[in-house]
Amino acid sequence: MLRQTFLHIPGIGPKTEQGFWAAGVEDWDAFFDDATLKLSASKRAAIADVLTKSRHQLDRRNPDFFARQLPASQQWRLFSEFRGQTAYLDIETTGLEADCTISTIAVYDGSAMVTYVNGQNLDDFIDDIRRYKLLVTYNGKCFDVPVIERYFGMRLDHAHIDLRYVLAGLGLKGGLKRCETQLGMGRGDLEDIDGLFAVVLWKAYLRNRDQQALETLLAYNLQDAINLESLMVTAFNLNVRRTPFDRRIRLAVPPTPANPIPAHRGTIARYRNEVSFIRSLQPQ
Repeated sequence: MLRQTFLHIPGIGPKTEQGFWAAGVEDWDAFFDDATLKLSASKRAAIADVLTKSRHQLDRRNPDFFARQLPASQQWRLFSEFRGQTAYLDIETTGLEADCTISTIAVYDGSAMVTYVNGQNLDDFIDDIRRYKLLVTYNGKCFDVPVIERYFGMRLDHAHIDLRYVLAGLGLKGGLKRCETQLGMGRGDLEDIDGLFAVVLWKAYLRNRDQQALETLLAYNLQDAINLESLMVTAFNLNVRRTPFDRRIRLAVPPTPANPIPAHRGTIARYRNEVSFIRSLQPQ
């Protein structure tokens, strides 16, 4: 979809882009071949200059050039070109307070799955994430990435698709799990786990050295990252449906891989009352 995109060009909005498509200028190459668009010489030259740079940046595999110019709700256009260099990223934290820190991180790239645990291998994350050029998160621009950057004292300079904004543009709101539910995605044994439950599991692990609590937390964290791929592909296809290119560039929704980390039902049952008590103390 990136080669069909004109929105990253200064001065071009959705209506102009749709006008290009309706006139048969459906991609960058077509713009250079077409002489019928009613554009001033200066405007045509300015667009041609940006498209020439766009070709160069795409050849260089640089998604950031496009990410800096596209609105948050339109970052989905990066996905198909950079899917092979994408990391689906999610973190869990030690609490719900503003100054909380990272407990675990999960990364999935469509093939490999890696989890990182505070006090074990968390520092490995920084070198590993540099293998990728594009991040996909849910609410990561407001939460995951700032927390990571604060913890490690560095910047993640990747291009970034935050599905919170992409899905909101499709009318899907209310948090990651609610969006999954609206799209018919389930979580099996992890259905009852949420951010607060994840905090309780982390504290149980620290307090009791409860390895099954840690495994259940990691299963939840990794499932978030795994599900981001299907959400990303679904969001891509729903957005493409609004363009003339639906059948041409629609992506197959991948099967959800099995989560290799067990979620322990007994552990979930053991800490459910603690979670309910903490939740009852929170302001409504």
